[in-house]
Amino acid sequence: MATGAPHGEAAAYYQQPPPAPQNGYDSNGQKEYPQYGAPPPPQYGQNYGPPNGADPNYAYSEKPTFDQAFKVDAPKWNDLWAGILFLIVFGAYVAVSGIALQGYAATHDFNGGGIYGSQNDFGLSTNTIVLFIFCLCVAIVFSYSYVWLARAFTKQFIWITGILNIIFGFVTAIYMLSRHYWSGGIVFLIFSIFTVVCFISWIKRIPFSVLMLQTAIDVSKNYGHVYLVSALGGLFATALGAWYATSLVSIYVKYEPSSNNDACNTGAGGCGKGKVIGLLVFITFAMYWISEWLKNTIHVTISGVYGSWYFCSQNFPKGATRGAFRRATTYSFGSISFGSLVVAIINFLRQLCSVAQQQEAAQGNLVGTILFCVLGCFISILDWAVQFLNRYAFSHIALYGKPYIAAARDTWRMIKDRGIDALVNECLIGPVLSMGAVFIAYACALLAYLYLIFTSPAYNANGEYTAVVVAFAFVIGLQICHVFTTPLSSGIDTIFVACAWDPEVLMRDHPDLYARMVSVYPHVQQAIHA
Repeated sequence: MATGAPHGEAAAYYQQPPPAPQNGYDSNGQKEYPQYGAPPPPQYGQNYGPPNGADPNYAYSEKPTFDQAFKVDAPKWNDLWAGILFLIVFGAYVAVSGIALQGYAATHDFNGGGIYGSQNDFGLSTNTIVLFIFCLCVAIVFSYSYVWLARAFTKQFIWITGILNIIFGFVTAIYMLSRHYWSGGIVFLIFSIFTVVCFISWIKRIPFSVLMLQTAIDVSKNYGHVYLVSALGGLFATALGAWYATSLVSIYVKYEPSSNNDACNTGAGGCGKGKVIGLLVFITFAMYWISEWLKNTIHVTISGVYGSWYFCSQNFPKGATRGAFRRATTYSFGSISFGSLVVAIINFLRQLCSVAQQQEAAQGNLVGTILFCVLGCFISILDWAVQFLNRYAFSHIALYGKPYIAAARDTWRMIKDRGIDALVNECLIGPVLSMGAVFIAYACALLAYLYLIFTSPAYNANGEYTAVVVAFAFVIGLQICHVFTTPLSSGIDTIFVACAWDPEVLMRDHPDLYARMVSVYPHVQQAIHA
C-alpha cells in the first residue's frame, strides 16, 4: 500500500503537534491509530468500501472509462415505474400547455402585444409574460454572477452571500411595508431576521466551509466538465421557466371565466374557476418535478466526476462526465425520478401554503395567516430533511447504481456509522448556496412587485393577483439558481460520501486536503475514524 506521509504544503501542518492522532501513519509509513485502536482491515470493520472497480492500484492498459472504473454488477433500470410516471406527467404537461397556448394565440390582440395595450381586465395577460421574462433574465444573470463569484472570491464568498442576503431581505421587507403590502412585508421581515440569527451562529464554521468550497472549485477547474454542465443546466432551467411562465398565463387567458373572454369559445373551450385552479395545480406540480429531475440529473452527473477524482486521482477515467450522465439518464433515470418526485410533492405543498398565507393576510385574517405560517415552517423542515438525505443518496446512486430506497437507506446508515455526519453538519456550503438562491428569489419577487405597481395592469387593479404573481416570480428565481449552483454542492456532497465509503483513500491519495481539514477542524480525525 502506498504511504500517506504528507508532503509539500501539508508538511508544515505536521511539523507542529496537532491533536493526536495526526494522519494515521507512523514514521515508517505504516498505519497506526494511537487513540482509537487499530480497526479491523480493510474497511474499519464496515462493509462499505469504494464502488466496484474504483481501485486506484488497478493496472489498466490504458485510461479506464467511467463504467470500467465504477463497474455495476448486472446493471438494470432501477425504479422503472417512477421513470414511466415521470414521462406520463411530462407528456400531460405538454398537452395542457399546448392547448392553453393555442387559446392565448387565438386572442393575442385582445391580451396585448407587450406591457401595455391589453383589453384583458379579468386575468393574467401578455403584461405578465413580459414580467416573467424580466424575472428569468434577472435570475440567469444573477445566477451566472453568483457562480463566478464563488470561483473568483472563494474565501469571501460565504460572507458576501450572507451579507447580501440579509441586506436585500430587509430592503424588500421595508419597501413592501412602506407600500402597506403587509402580508409580503411581514413574511420577508421574518425570514430576514431568521437569516441574521442563522448567519451569526455560522461564523465559527466558516473556515472549514471555505476549505471544502476551495477543494470543490479546484477539482472543477481541472477535472471533467463541471462548469459546462452548470451552464447547460442553467440554460435548460431558464427555458423551462419561460415555458412554465407562458403556460401559466395562457391557462388564465384560456379558461378564466368572463363575458369578455373569447378564448372560451376557441379550441378545447369551456371556462371555469375550477378548471383554472386544477390546471394551475397540475402544471405547477409538474414543473416542480421536472425542474427537480433536471437538478438531480446534474447532481448525479457531477457526483460521477468528483467520485472519479476521489477514488481514481492517479488514473482519472476518460469521459467521466459523459459516462456519469449516460448512467444518470439510463439505469438511474427511474431512481432520479423517484427521489425528485418526493421533493416535488413537498415543495408543491409549501408553495400552496405560501400562497394561502399571503391571501389570508391580504384579507386581514390574522389567525389564518399564523396557521399557514406555522404549517409552512413544518413543511420547510420536512423539505430540509428530505433534501439532506437526497443529496447523499444521489451521490451513492451515481457510483453504486442502486435503487433510490436502497441508496437512501445505505447512505444514511453509512454516514452515521462513519461519523461523517459531524463533517456534514460543520459544512455551511449547502445552507450558503440555498441562501444565495433565496437572495436571487428575493430579487425576482421584488422586481415582480415593483413591476405590478409601475405598470398597473388592468387585471390587478385591486391587487388580487399580487400575491400569486410575486410568489411565482420567487419560485422562478429560486429554482433557476438551484440548478446553476448544484455542481458546487454536488462536489462537496460526493467528497463527504466518498470519505464515508473509504476514508483511507483521503489520507493516502489526498494528504494535503486531509492535513488542511485537520488544521481548520481537528475533530475531522475522530469523525473519519468513528
